[in-house]
Amino acid sequence: MSSKNKSFQLFFIGIVFSILVYFINPLAFDIKANTVFAVAFLMIFLWITEALPMAVTAMLPIILFPLFNILPIKDTAKSYGDPIIFLFMGGFFLGLAIEKWNLHKRIALNIIHKTGTNGNKIVLGFILATGSLSMWLSNTATTMMMFPIAMSVIHVMQENNKDGNIKNFSITLMLAIAYSSNLGGIATIIGTPPNVAYVGYIKEHLTIEIPFMKWMLLCMPLSIVLLLTLYFLMVKIMYPNKIKSDIKTENYIYEEIKKLGKISIPEKRVLLIFGFTAFLWIFQSLINKLLPIKLDDTIVAMICAILLFVIPSGNENQEILKWKDTHAMPWGILILFGGGLALAKGLETVGIIQLLGSSVAAIAPQNIFLLILLVTTISVFISELLSNVAQVIIFAPVVTSIAISMHVHPLLLGIPMTLGASCAGMLPMGTPPNAIAFSSGKIELKDMLKTGFIMNIISILLISIFCYFMLPLLGLIR
Repeated sequence: MSSKNKSFQLFFIGIVFSILVYFINPLAFDIKANTVFAVAFLMIFLWITEALPMAVTAMLPIILFPLFNILPIKDTAKSYGDPIIFLFMGGFFLGLAIEKWNLHKRIALNIIHKTGTNGNKIVLGFILATGSLSMWLSNTATTMMMFPIAMSVIHVMQENNKDGNIKNFSITLMLAIAYSSNLGGIATIIGTPPNVAYVGYIKEHLTIEIPFMKWMLLCMPLSIVLLLTLYFLMVKIMYPNKIKSDIKTENYIYEEIKKLGKISIPEKRVLLIFGFTAFLWIFQSLINKLLPIKLDDTIVAMICAILLFVIPSGNENQEILKWKDTHAMPWGILILFGGGLALAKGLETVGIIQLLGSSVAAIAPQNIFLLILLVTTISVFISELLSNVAQVIIFAPVVTSIAISMHVHPLLLGIPMTLGASCAGMLPMGTPPNAIAFSSGKIELKDMLKTGFIMNIISILLISIFCYFMLPLLGLIR
């Protein structure tokens, strides 16, 4: 069966099932709520089966909500222009500029050069480089960038190192770039799409703003602890390689850095804009108090974006970014966010979210820590099968409603759910970085299942502990 026929058949099956859901009405909703439930069923079915591109599925509310009198077209369309979408757009532009001028490769190679070239130090270098880049670039782009470098290093080690366990080294290095991309992304709001999706939802529906700096104060230490745990787990316990420093590997890294030459003027200017943007994100509250202006994360991101198109690169009289560079930008992610916000708005409007939350709350554990642990566990393991962005879009309203029903602050459940969605490590389809690393042929499925399961358990415990103790200390909940 061709992929086109399969997509059409899945789309048709999804429509048939959603119509059956509407007429059977298994949860005895009123007509309007039942209509939204059927639309939600269709969208979730299409997201899970990937019968259509996810962004295409996300556009269905624009047609179906006004058509069935759920929400007017103007109210539905507002979700696709939410400020949080422009925050992520600014982050995408910054990532494009870093990639365009090869700054990402320079950062990665220099970190590896500094950490050393024995087996364990190379792995540590890749974890630090990948995790650091993924805090600001998409995890998929980061993995794609690190993948050929990792494969080259493995080749050099196979050619020149006769001692030690090359197989274990190869497994570790491939898993390192996949997991570090996932875990590094949780450190900042723009590091991975689920973070942006949740921050946008909570701001839109509960008017709760999570400052960029406070997210970093919570999640960057968590990210660092997870990355270091990943390192020790793989090189000390699961896959020891016992490979010593080798002059040829050192020469390879050195030659790659040498090819890049001195840091260029465009790279310096991208770094300057990056530093300026980070400064505004971190100190925006202080700036707002001192000056008669009102900065927020989205405004800062768009200032950064516009500067990238305005400031000359210093190279052949061209700007740092040109509009044609944005052809490589994942515009579909932005539409996906909008569709998720629109679906959540529809579910909330007809009362389904509130009903679901109160129903789950009735059977949930009363101990807050156990509740956080339960939500995080469900989130981590569901993310093995469901797109992490779609997962957060679907579950953000649910956990918020559960929290409200149980008189718990929504962030105590929402942030662990969001962070858990980025920690899938057991299956190649869990995240794009997992799939990229698995495609190397260096990893067997049993290796990913075993390592991913252990990292899932560690992630669940650390996320739950960090959120339970740190959210009150940072003043994010009262």
